Amino acid sequence: MSQTVSLNPVAAWERYQRHLFVCDRLGLSLDISRMAFGEDFFASMAERMSKAFDDMEALEAGAIANPDEQRRVGHYWLRTPQLAPEPELTQAIRAMQEQVRAFAAGVHHGAVRPERAERFTHLLVVGIGGSALGPQLIADALGSTADALRVEFLDNTDPDGFDRVLARLGPALASTLTVVISKSGGTKETRNGMHEVRAAYQAQGLRFGAHAAAITGDGSELHGVATAGRWLAIFPMWDWVGGRTSVMSAVGLLPAALQGLDVEGLLEGARIMDAQTRLREVAANPAALLALMWFHATDGRGSKDMVVLPYKDRLLLFSRYLQQLVMESLGKERNLKGEVVHQGLSVYGNKGSTDQHAYVQQLRDGVPNFFATFIEVLADRQVEGETPFEVEPGITSGDYLQGFLLGTRQALAESGRESMTLTLSDAGARSLGALIALYERAVGLYASLVGINAYHQPGVEAGKKAAARVLELQLRLVEALRARTEPVTAEALAVAIGAREEAETAFKVLLHLASNPGRGVQMQGRPTPTEALFLPA
Repeated sequence: MSQTVSLNPVAAWERYQRHLFVCDRLGLSLDISRMAFGEDFFASMAERMSKAFDDMEALEAGAIANPDEQRRVGHYWLRTPQLAPEPELTQAIRAMQEQVRAFAAGVHHGAVRPERAERFTHLLVVGIGGSALGPQLIADALGSTADALRVEFLDNTDPDGFDRVLARLGPALASTLTVVISKSGGTKETRNGMHEVRAAYQAQGLRFGAHAAAITGDGSELHGVATAGRWLAIFPMWDWVGGRTSVMSAVGLLPAALQGLDVEGLLEGARIMDAQTRLREVAANPAALLALMWFHATDGRGSKDMVVLPYKDRLLLFSRYLQQLVMESLGKERNLKGEVVHQGLSVYGNKGSTDQHAYVQQLRDGVPNFFATFIEVLADRQVEGETPFEVEPGITSGDYLQGFLLGTRQALAESGRESMTLTLSDAGARSLGALIALYERAVGLYASLVGINAYHQPGVEAGKKAAARVLELQLRLVEALRARTEPVTAEALAVAIGAREEAETAFKVLLHLASNPGRGVQMQGRPTPTEALFLPA
């Protein structure tokens, strides 16, 4: 349970020194002193923590982690291939990395070139969830005007979103390389994006396969499409790599390499962090410290939200990345014993100091239903000039940024609100790789502490199945509507097809179709459930 941390400056300084973790090799530190845990907290958690370490060791050794699909979880092997449980996996990982390097080099040097242009100038990544969030985070955090390719993303099935991205590309589509990412090849959002992009290429008289590469499972639907379409390349996506932990596979490495980013630095940072977070000494293991602080702050049942506040524009997308990593991993109805527990840890965040003008007011004075994680980056600029630019005598913009971070941290503490501060020396590739690996391990350890499986997601599959039922209902409604000569309400049409219990969904489906020209449905009357009448267009 939480207790009050003394704000006496001397006591606070002593607590800070006592609980500060520092990793010189990565230029990273973690301050948990503003979390109100008692002096006996670590001892009380020792047995649970020992089991969590055992569980993570078994995971890395190749134990079945996803019993629903009988899959292992091996994202740690991606940055240290020699740790894979079979030599064949080690070889496959290294072969993937070499394939990524060679293909990117071929694109950059013009050996792999588009159908009509001299070389590729743009990159379009089509994916969703982990197949987009990881590459987006890397692209935004590490990208610059010097990138080899300018990158765009299609990460939804929104037609207007497709149009906006394709409009930005315009004539440059002819020199755009499209990478389609889907493990199964059956993910509908990604499939839809692929179809829309292919149509855009064809509209410009271009063959899609001459501008496309795939990242997918061997023998998947997408693998077949790419093979038949003579795509430029196919990269592996293994069943032991989950989408939310796929950023160090070809999913993240290929877009980053094509963009010209420091892929080796990314892998190195993750590899070093993995080694650090394997240590069983809690005080020397930042992932263990994070997991324990999450447990302390939320009473081990997600009773408070985690607010992530990176004071760096380049890390704007990190809170969104963590939303999937943390919430998909930890949001579970049942524990490992099959008991209903409704576990989870909600994540939200924005960047500092934007937060000063947004929701920090509530964080300080409103409902105390959260704990905060500040992310501080010491280097103000990627390339420092000889003389720092001052916005006023002796003060730079970066000084203000740190001032706002420290001021907000202190203001929260004064109101009894808990926080941690994660400090990075810079926002480069090694730091980003370490940051990703740190939270991956923390999620795994925390899941063990609260007794849930972090590596399956039945709720996601339930949503996909429900969506499929809606689309099947839509086809039946349209077929029945076309056979009618008189206008009909949504409820009456639902009854006619034997789906009275789906009257609400029927109304929503018909309203959507009638709102879009060319869908074969028109509406008469007001758009309300009781008064709207539908008929064939």
